[in-house]
Amino acid sequence: MNLSDFRFELPPRLIAQRPSLRREDARLLVVDRASGGLSDTSIRTLVDYLDPKDLLVRNNSRVFPARTATQFPSGALGEALFIRPVSAAGSDWVVLIRPSKKVRQGGAITFPEINLDGVAVKRGGEGEWVIRFPEGTGVLDTLHANGRIPLPPYIKREPDEEDRRRYQTVYASPDGSVAAPTAGLHFTDDLLDQLQAKGIEIASITLHVGPGTFRPIRVDSIEDHEIEPEAYEISVPAATSIAGVKSRAGRLIAVGTTTVRTLEGGVGSEGVVSPGRGFTDCYIYPPYSPRLVDGMLTNFHLPGSSLFVLVCGMAGTDLMQKAYRYAIDRDYRFYSYGDAMLIL
Repeated sequence: MNLSDFRFELPPRLIAQRPSLRREDARLLVVDRASGGLSDTSIRTLVDYLDPKDLLVRNNSRVFPARTATQFPSGALGEALFIRPVSAAGSDWVVLIRPSKKVRQGGAITFPEINLDGVAVKRGGEGEWVIRFPEGTGVLDTLHANGRIPLPPYIKREPDEEDRRRYQTVYASPDGSVAAPTAGLHFTDDLLDQLQAKGIEIASITLHVGPGTFRPIRVDSIEDHEIEPEAYEISVPAATSIAGVKSRAGRLIAVGTTTVRTLEGGVGSEGVVSPGRGFTDCYIYPPYSPRLVDGMLTNFHLPGSSLFVLVCGMAGTDLMQKAYRYAIDRDYRFYSYGDAMLIL
């Protein structure tokens, strides 16, 4: 399919620049795949659309303060995004550096905001470098103390203290993401309590979101696009819950595109998800028949993005184009700090 099939006109004013006053203020567009029906409600009513036999699966990865300034030997300044440690020792890190052309292999590089010095040891793709720090350097602790929350590029402002709290799910646990699994931002402890009180089971998986979530599709044919591998973990309890919902004929509802990719990429030929950890580059695009996921909660995505292509794969391009036109006409807020869509 051609990338132009996934374009639409999005007024810039609908790209949310700040979160709503409260997480539970988000609007919710419910999409019925069988009938093509669309209905407006609020995230507060999510519990009404789920049944006691259903399983809600969410991504519990935590965003860490991965962004900081960098200084090159010439004295020029740039921007750095710390992506992940290369090994458990944590002395070598993959870092996205702009402008990357100023980095030289074997050259020193300084991160003045967090008071760290490193050496560029290996070039990667898309502006990434492996930076080596002195052994024993607590890079992640240093970032937590002095780094900046990595707001996505379409939010045209610097992060503030509110973002440290709101660009994070209330159930975030293991550090590792440079972008929030945004469908989960709408949940509050109260909403989670309501879901569990109704008997709806909740399971957590982990996918550490990398910068590839923002990288545009640069090819005309969407089939030629590739997704950057991202680290995931499916625990034994999560795999057991997934097997259980299928055995009782309940629905598996995924919270966000990252959860969808983890589950759909991890299901085996027998329709079973095994516990374990690794990297997934699962890329979903139409035509696609979900193997495991029965429904999903998702935010509204940008035109031509791999995330919009994914929801079109899950629900059909025509229906998603219809739903997005509907949402734009009714001033729904888009992307990370925006409103939500429930596809059933």
